[in-house]
Amino acid sequence: MDADKNIAVGKFTKKGYNCCQSVACTYCEKLGIKEEDIFRLTEGFGLGMGGLMDTCGAVTGMFLVISLANSAGDMENPLLTKMDTYEKFREAAKQFREKKGSVYCRDLKTENGKQPLPCCTECVKTAAELIDSMGLFDQRR
Repeated sequence: MDADKNIAVGKFTKKGYNCCQSVACTYCEKLGIKEEDIFRLTEGFGLGMGGLMDTCGAVTGMFLVISLANSAGDMENPLLTKMDTYEKFREAAKQFREKKGSVYCRDLKTENGKQPLPCCTECVKTAAELIDSMGLFDQRR
């Protein structure tokens, strides 16, 4: 859905959210979670895990959305959806790698300067496109 991709990019380029916040906060309403809570939860995940240049924040936000959308949340039976969620992570990471070449900020951040950088904006856009292509919200539990 182009609307979700555009919302995520807008949060990154216009509102100053980090890459992880931009992706994760886009889906709060669909997930039934307050945006402020996700915003606070994901504050440290920008620039590849708090500036460590590790897993891209947009990818981390994508993983968070996949987990929240796919998990049954059954603490009595934690394996109920866990393996399916892991598989969805692996598939999303594979597709992100195919589109962008890596899931690591150190490889993806090809420009320096003040955010929002075009290379990071593209990662936010790609993560939102992948979430939308997965149909996670068509099958909400």
